[in-house]
Amino acid sequence: MNPIVLEAQEVSKTYPGGIRALRQINLTVAAGETVVLIGESGCGKTTLLRLFNRLEEPSEGKIRIRGRPSVSWNPIDLRRQTGYVQQEGGLLPHWTVARNVALVPELLGWDRERRERRVAELLDLVDLPPDLFLGRYPRELSGGQRQRVAFARALAAEPEVILLDEPFGALDALTRLDLQKAFLSLKRRLSKTMVLVTHDLEEAFRLGDRIAVMKGGEILQIETPGRLRDNPTHPYVKTLLARRGAGSR
Repeated sequence: MNPIVLEAQEVSKTYPGGIRALRQINLTVAAGETVVLIGESGCGKTTLLRLFNRLEEPSEGKIRIRGRPSVSWNPIDLRRQTGYVQQEGGLLPHWTVARNVALVPELLGWDRERRERRVAELLDLVDLPPDLFLGRYPRELSGGQRQRVAFARALAAEPEVILLDEPFGALDALTRLDLQKAFLSLKRRLSKTMVLVTHDLEEAFRLGDRIAVMKGGEILQIETPGRLRDNPTHPYVKTLLARRGAGSR
């Protein structure tokens, strides 16, 4: 059995004004596993994701990262050791592709030769030929190309954990499908531990090793895609899957 890399233990999150985003969440993510968090807007999935790199802190309960309490990690060090991909990439518009990808290695003090070698390697990995893309700026890229650069940047310092917040959400259907295929290829080759947020059930079934269905700040059910499909145990999950079935016919 693979070791647990990320863990939430009875975690709740309450914002000022009494807004409760998460309610007693229990979740584990094993080494090399991809867990997908799915639910409607406002269900708490992005808040839960952000607890794993200390962009958010729990109000109650504990987060453990690689066996250590999250509070024992320096937030800056933790984020530099955690890949992060957000919707629309979040690239720095005034930096070239090469500098965007090399951001974390530069912060970590890698020498120039090592950074350049790593950037070229990663652009090849995400199917962006370095000789064509190194000197381009984000405005000169398509949406799909920007997301490929964002993936390369997330992988640059060889992190064990990658967090993905609706990385395909702003793309058209064909580009999204193309990038999902690229994601699956990278997943098989790299065996990273990943948590991915989406509101797209088909995407969750396509990419996840396990799927956690969320509503109202709670995880209603978490299962492998096959078990979730065959044995939905919560009325909301049954309704969600019924919609998926109707949409796929």
